Formats: sequence, structure tokens, C-alpha cells
Amino acid sequence: MAVSPERRDVSELEALKALAHPRRQRILRELEASGPATSASLARALALNTGATSYHLRELARHGFVEDFVDPHAHGRERWWRAVQRDLRFPPRSEQSEEIRPVVDELNRLAFAADLEEYRRAQTTTEVEGGMDMPYSRGTIHVTPAELGEFFEEYIALLNRYKRAGPLPAGARAVRTRFLTFPATNGGGDDGGDGDGHDGGRADGAPESADPGTGRL
Repeated sequence: MAVSPERRDVSELEALKALAHPRRQRILRELEASGPATSASLARALALNTGATSYHLRELARHGFVEDFVDPHAHGRERWWRAVQRDLRFPPRSEQSEEIRPVVDELNRLAFAADLEEYRRAQTTTEVEGGMDMPYSRGTIHVTPAELGEFFEEYIALLNRYKRAGPLPAGARAVRTRFLTFPATNGGGDDGGDGDGHDGGRADGAPESADPGTGRL
């Protein structure tokens, strides 16, 4: 079943700082990729200290990015956590204060570094996992600021069509998706608007997670 996450505009400095913490970003990526977990299982998966992991989970929960829930299959007093599905939006760069801008920049830096490392590992995979080739595309479009905003919202709507809640169909797996736009510079290899699509590459990460270059996580 497709889901349409509720939109949340994140402009509070403390909430942004919570997201910009490197270990918390790792925790969120793991929850988004692998689903609900306990602090102990997260600590094992990420090679972190269990006590520190519990603290970071509580901080993320305090700002509404994760939540604990009752798992009917839990053993004893196990506390389970899951990522809260939200369409997170950051203030546009032109509206970011002097305090907020470096925090968002650091959040983006960490997120993109993790993406590139995960992509590098995926490229070294010798076999296509689960028979799933990973397409990618590069291109150039010519748009006004308003049209670029419309393009982005259409992309988000398309992304949400493939987000699912509940049991997944056979063969489904978590796949990272990324959206990045930046202005072309003179002599920067403008391709005249023609797309360049490929069926290369493989991914081994989570669904939808971060689109910070457009003000969305």
C-alpha cells in the first residue's frame, strides 16, 4: 500500500542540530533501510555502544524523527524503535539564518558523504543483488524558479507512489533515491537538456532518505 507522508517543515535550530549529528544520521539510515530495531540491535549493526545508541534514539524521538512502539512479538521488556515517516523540509537557503545555515550545511555534508560511500561500495558488488539492476540518470533542463519548484513537487509525488506501508511484495527491497539540482556554469558541460540514462550501478541502502540539496530530507 502506497503512503503519502505528512509534510513537516523543520526550522527549529535544536531539531536541525539533532539531525546533523553523525551517529544519529547513521541510526536513521539504518532504521529506514532495515526497519524497526532495538537499541541493542542497532548498536550491533553500527558497531556503537548500546548506552550511547539509546541516548541518541531518545534525542531523535524528542524531536519527532523516531518513535518507540509496542511490538507484540518483543521479548521481555525490549524497547523497539522505528523511523517516523515524514516529508521533512528545510528552510530554503535564502531564508536560512546565520545560525541555521552552517548546521544545514553540515547535515548535508554528512548525508552526501554517506551516500557517496554507500554508492562506492555498491559499485564494487560483483553480482546484482536479487536480480535488481540499479538505473541512474543525468540531464539538464531549462526552467524558471517557479518551474523548478513544480518539478521538485512532481518528483516527490512520484517518490511517494512507491513508498509502502505494511507487507512488501515479493522481490521488493530498500533502494536509495536522491534528487539534486544545481545551476549549470559556463563551460560546465551543459548537455542542452538531453537526459543521459543508464542501467548501471547497484545500491544496498534505504529508501527515500535524504534530499538535502533541495531543502528536503
